Amino acid sequence: MTLLNPKHHDRDYPDDRSREVMRKTIAFFENKGKARLSEDDHGAVWYQDFLDFVAEEGIFATMCTPAGYGAADSRWDTWRNCEFGEILGFYGLPYWYTWQVTVLGLGPIWMSGNEAVKEKTARLLEEGGIFAFGLSEKAHGADLYSSEMTLEPQGDGTYVANGSKYYIGNANAASLISTFGKLADTGEYCFFAVDRSRPGFECKQNVVHSQNYVAEFELTDYPVTEADILVRGDAAWDAALNTVNIGKFNLGWASIGICTHAFYEAIHHAAHRRLYGMAVTDFPHARALFTDAYARLVAMKLVALRAADYMRSATPEDRRYLLYNPVVKMKVTTQGEEVINHMWDVIAAKGFEKNTYFSMAARDIRALPKLEGTVHVNIALILKFMRNYFFMPADMPAVPRRDDAANDGFLFDQGPTRGLSKITFHDSSQVFARHDLANVAVFRDQIAVLKEMLIQAMPTEAQTKDTDFLLALGEIFTLVVYAQLFLENAEIYEVEDDVVDQIFDVFVRDFARFATQLHGRPSTSKDQVEYCIRMIRRPAENSDRTERVWEGHVLSLRDAYEMSP
Repeated sequence: MTLLNPKHHDRDYPDDRSREVMRKTIAFFENKGKARLSEDDHGAVWYQDFLDFVAEEGIFATMCTPAGYGAADSRWDTWRNCEFGEILGFYGLPYWYTWQVTVLGLGPIWMSGNEAVKEKTARLLEEGGIFAFGLSEKAHGADLYSSEMTLEPQGDGTYVANGSKYYIGNANAASLISTFGKLADTGEYCFFAVDRSRPGFECKQNVVHSQNYVAEFELTDYPVTEADILVRGDAAWDAALNTVNIGKFNLGWASIGICTHAFYEAIHHAAHRRLYGMAVTDFPHARALFTDAYARLVAMKLVALRAADYMRSATPEDRRYLLYNPVVKMKVTTQGEEVINHMWDVIAAKGFEKNTYFSMAARDIRALPKLEGTVHVNIALILKFMRNYFFMPADMPAVPRRDDAANDGFLFDQGPTRGLSKITFHDSSQVFARHDLANVAVFRDQIAVLKEMLIQAMPTEAQTKDTDFLLALGEIFTLVVYAQLFLENAEIYEVEDDVVDQIFDVFVRDFARFATQLHGRPSTSKDQVEYCIRMIRRPAENSDRTERVWEGHVLSLRDAYEMSP
């Protein structure tokens, strides 16, 4: 699997506009150069130059306008959105963040039946506008139940809104802010569009020191009419969660982009630095760490791409994406931390230097698992699917690679968020069975022990309420789903067996590590402890394979890319 390399960006696209967007975005950053990129980061400079470029080239209008509301080549295309997010992450989290928050802000608008606001939004995007998602509050975070933003009816069909929002990216400059609140007279939830230019809006502060503007804003007797209401009632609740399904999926792509750039920089440095008469990459521990970093990074990308296939192919009858989506949000982003940690252990003090991309990557990679909330939120969601995934497989349609030029309209019509227990999955054991590789076989054995434990020593009612226990169990189950998605895409992208087996070398060790953690939990029963011990397996060693991967896939990238100075 070829990692993104902006110097050789020769990918196939189904249309000319997609190719143009990607290449012009790369050219913008390469022309900006690494020195200026670093200076702006250190100075927490608002990225107006990037927003001016986006406006001039109509990029957000192309990427963020569903078919029917903008130009003929505008559509909501998850596949190209993934690549765009990867490119932005490659050059820096702040640039990805303003795009990401715009995606979130647009979610409730495109999900609404308010055609006037939709038409206005399409015009604002054409003018280069960005958007914001007014959900979180200082005292309650993203706890929708506790929202204190209130719309008071005025007796003439209008309302005034009072309340504040916190952690709201882009709120200093957004054309519209999709804001979540409650109607005081009915208690109904609602989303309404906030215009910063109206009286009663105050942007109080940027709560972070960053190029991003992550605002606290307050509405005081802010006037709202029916024309501003996007959705209300259960539909507003669904819009909040369904927007997260669309927008927070991008977190994985930021991690992939960040790690890819950091990988090029780190291996270039290590390969050209000599200690004790040797290149750093000649040291066995450095080789092992870089090989693991490469394996994890390739898996991250293939998993996220495969999850996107399921998102694009989703229907009311096929909602497998609701499992695969949080796997990307949680697992791909935490794997990004692992990748950076592996490389940092090799390059050491170099990772702190102010003129490196790596210093930014090492800081920013930590944010991504936390921007969704916390890991345990996603694991709790993932575990809801475990019973059906393992024990109730169904005949489900095969999902192909989805890089076609299609508008993903279903994402704005996902329907009610309930009914997770009824979602069915295909038999994932079949994809593992198709691969006669040593470490895939070891991993299959580990899965078999896990399933046996879930039948013979199933979690008790008390354990199902023990977050500490569930986090450990959830890590194991998530890894199984992650490996399934990787293996499906390894087939689609024809990843060679050496790389697949090397990646499963990592998976086997991770499975054993998570089993050890579950073994050590205070509430794990004696019977479960025995199963955990059986899950602790060593990967099948193959030094020749590891050497081939090292020489042919990892070390070969030592001079593959350097950002323009």
